Amino acid sequence: MPVSEIDTPALVVDLDAFERNIAKLAEVSRRTGVRLRPHTKTHKSPIIALKQIEAGAIGQCCQKVAEAEVLVAGGVRNVLVSNQVVGDRKLARLAALAKMAKIALCVDAPEHIEAAGRAARDYGVELGALVEIDVGTQRCGVEPGAPAVTLAQQIAATPGLRFDGLQAYHGTAQHLMTWDERKAAIDQAIAKTRATVDALAAVGLSCPIVGGAGTGTFEFEAASGVYNELQCGSYLFMDTDYGRIGGKTSNRYDAFEHSLFVLATVMSVPTADRAICDAGLKAYTMEKGVPWVHGRDDLEVTGVSDEHGKVRTTNARTPLKLGDKLWLIPGHCDPTINLHDWYVGVRNGRVEAVWPIAGRGASQ
Repeated sequence: MPVSEIDTPALVVDLDAFERNIAKLAEVSRRTGVRLRPHTKTHKSPIIALKQIEAGAIGQCCQKVAEAEVLVAGGVRNVLVSNQVVGDRKLARLAALAKMAKIALCVDAPEHIEAAGRAARDYGVELGALVEIDVGTQRCGVEPGAPAVTLAQQIAATPGLRFDGLQAYHGTAQHLMTWDERKAAIDQAIAKTRATVDALAAVGLSCPIVGGAGTGTFEFEAASGVYNELQCGSYLFMDTDYGRIGGKTSNRYDAFEHSLFVLATVMSVPTADRAICDAGLKAYTMEKGVPWVHGRDDLEVTGVSDEHGKVRTTNARTPLKLGDKLWLIPGHCDPTINLHDWYVGVRNGRVEAVWPIAGRGASQ
């Protein structure tokens, strides 16, 4: 059908921009020799995961056991849960997946290692385990250096586990406003990670995986000579949160294109300076601010409620009328995607694909 007939609100993907984003990061991976393991927490779709793998990615990472289950069921055979997993039931589910795919998880405490080892032995499988180090995010992660070495040695000595390396993701660096600020933050992360890799080598442990990097900083990790896997997620789609940060030579980060939109319809034009569209809080999240109206810098979303978006039209070059379509760029792509059941892929003004968001709501 033509785009004009899509029922709204709908989560729409510009397939041309989406494919260019996939190809661009895949080319960075090939050029630098740093593997690409994109993050499923963004797209939540085995279909998209397999497209990334077809372009050169080695597998996927995710944050939840349920996301790993969706990936393996969809045909992905190399999955890292880049997070800590607590609870015997969840660990049993993860171990069961290792009968069908190569599975790894992250740890930052001895208790994580003991529990994961038990689960792996119960199922007769081997789980990979990465030590997560805190390189600046101040979230999960043991301190770099000696504390990480101690955990790595425990992993290596635990039957059922395989020491796979380090998780060294600096999440808070991704949206620092300038290129120089992001580089400075990642330079510190690189130094901490390098020191830990060297400390591990001194006790005879190599790091098959040194993973991290995000959409805002991947260039730095890829060029570091330390990181060997990139875990970018939002690069596929982008959002206003990334749209606000600066690039190396401009005040707009243009490494990737906006390809994800919430398509909305104008449902009311009650005054000359206000229009109302049919996409509100149930169609996109607001923790990163109001959406932008793509291609219409003369329009501004000024207020949002459950089912409505309020659009200021004071400076509109062309007045809005009932039935007009608005392409809204969400503030944060990951949780916005989690509000929808389907992607609608469009090209040349027509619907070309409809993909289920199979990992939607996968919070366990």
